[in-house]
Amino acid sequence: MEAPKSINLLHNKQIAIVGGGPGGLTLARLLQLKGANVKVYERDFSKEARVQGAIVDLHFDSGLKVIEAAGLLETFKANYMPGADKYRMVDKDANICMDEHNQESSADFGDEHFRPEIDRGALRNVLIDSLLPDTVVWNSQLVSMQLVNNIWELQFKSGTTALADIVIGADGYRSRIRSHVTDIKALYSGATIIQGEIDYPEKDCPEMYELVNQANLIAMGAGKTIAVQPRGDGGLTFYAASLYPENWIKTNGIDFNNPEEVYAYLVKFYEGWSHLFLTLFKACTRFVPRPLNYFPLDQHWDTKANITLIGDAAHLMPPSGEGVNTAMLDALDLSECLTNSEFKDVQAAITAYEKQMRERAIILGKEALDGIKDFASPTDESIKKLVQQFT
Repeated sequence: MEAPKSINLLHNKQIAIVGGGPGGLTLARLLQLKGANVKVYERDFSKEARVQGAIVDLHFDSGLKVIEAAGLLETFKANYMPGADKYRMVDKDANICMDEHNQESSADFGDEHFRPEIDRGALRNVLIDSLLPDTVVWNSQLVSMQLVNNIWELQFKSGTTALADIVIGADGYRSRIRSHVTDIKALYSGATIIQGEIDYPEKDCPEMYELVNQANLIAMGAGKTIAVQPRGDGGLTFYAASLYPENWIKTNGIDFNNPEEVYAYLVKFYEGWSHLFLTLFKACTRFVPRPLNYFPLDQHWDTKANITLIGDAAHLMPPSGEGVNTAMLDALDLSECLTNSEFKDVQAAITAYEKQMRERAIILGKEALDGIKDFASPTDESIKKLVQQFT
């Protein structure tokens, strides 16, 4: 790790980052490079506690830019998944409409169009391994916090406590930190996805495994979509998306902890689709329903003196390929503001960061909302446009 640099604003201050996802871990790395005292409080019992999900692509002007600023580009190169950035699009009968596997590409690191994919777990490990020992405090699910004499007292479900001069909420769309910053609530986009995890697709749904071919697969039919991505451990993650009423998850009567019930629903909902997709559903043992919510694009709050938010905790938006990249860019901006001695105090630094963060989130959030209906409930026309976009 590089030698610590001058950090007047953070001198003798303890920083608590709540949430050990890509945003929180990136922020910890960047702040430690500047010599800051940081702890990351993560609810998981360990870094092996659960599958982190499918692959994520990092972009030239955001995720990759931050990885380089964190001094981790070579480590990233050693862990990313070459070729996984390709896309294959099929129709409901599993006929291939577009296939980037057949397209020559010379894109590589340094090319603004190159978006290398990495397994989320591998990215997390790259970031964790770059931190000082014991930076991440596992089994730390936050249950409450209060400000006492300008110091935050954090209480965790495990019974442990912690003190911090500055708290950063990097704890995602269900953030417990957010309520201490703003009371602005999330809105429903109109779309919901059912996420599924398949641990042994090569054995349990071999035809689908072959169709995915270690890349991004998207299958579209009128009013519904299935997206499938590989995981670094050989598994698959899929997302079955469509438009649903806002309270559908609570009113549909499906027990999502019962794979057979979810399978029966999906078979009926995707009736008329290729049997390959039915094998995908049947191979799945873990389903999670996810309503796609978002925070209002014009959200604003008065900056607090020693607490702020990054990533989904700050600017939740429907999936658009920008989530992890934006969280990492938030981390870079916040780290630079907090270690900039030109600001008179921490609150001024946070004010400058939040202005940058909100301006960026408005643009990306609008793009995500504009595209969510075409993704979750495509028409024949929107499918044609998407095919043309990739060809």
